[in-house]
Amino acid sequence: MNTLTADQIRELNSYSIYVDTPQHPVFTMADLQDHTKIADLIQVIKTVSQSPDEVVAASYFMRRIGMFFAMQLYNLAAYDELWSGANENLRFGVVEEFGNRTISMFVEARDWQMVEDEDRQGRIQRLLEDAHAVITSLRTVVPLSPLTAWENIFGFLLWQYHVLLSDPGSEMEARNDLEILKDDEVWSGIHIHSRFASYLNGSEPSALLNTTVRKTCCFSKDVPGLMRCGFCPLL
Repeated sequence: MNTLTADQIRELNSYSIYVDTPQHPVFTMADLQDHTKIADLIQVIKTVSQSPDEVVAASYFMRRIGMFFAMQLYNLAAYDELWSGANENLRFGVVEEFGNRTISMFVEARDWQMVEDEDRQGRIQRLLEDAHAVITSLRTVVPLSPLTAWENIFGFLLWQYHVLLSDPGSEMEARNDLEILKDDEVWSGIHIHSRFASYLNGSEPSALLNTTVRKTCCFSKDVPGLMRCGFCPLL
């Protein structure tokens, strides 16, 4: 049964996540974590995005998949739901957005499931581990900075937690999730401390909007059809 409401589907669509079958599929999450395939996938990403080199292509892709990881955390705070599908069920396809070819994500509605309170921390940790697995796989063939990759995800989280913490209906859940993300424990095996806590540097998400909060450039300025992001430290 489709557990997603029309509002949830619209929210996912706004982050280039579709409850549909891609007309032009290119790979799956399982493919991304297969180190024997990643070099070829980088070339696909480079071709689709028209990136000038592999590092720019990898960073571009982390911004795309970063929307998926970020929207899961939004759905967790707003609806107590997370995507729980198999890696083969997270598919990537080529679509056109604003006149440019890009790579978007496609999922099945049935793969979104409720999360119990006692499972919340473990599920957030698993989500971070999934992101780490993608970053690690990309870095087997491309010298992309891990900090750049994580900052490509965190930029979406700033706006989301600004919205969620401003809404009485989601404030309590969002605050709880935010504190979990800032806890070193859930980053065990990924980094020596919480990368998100370091990114926030003691500030609230709302206070960092429209600031040069990033430490690294995401290279959006180097991708045809895209602009320099608003958090760029090179401004």
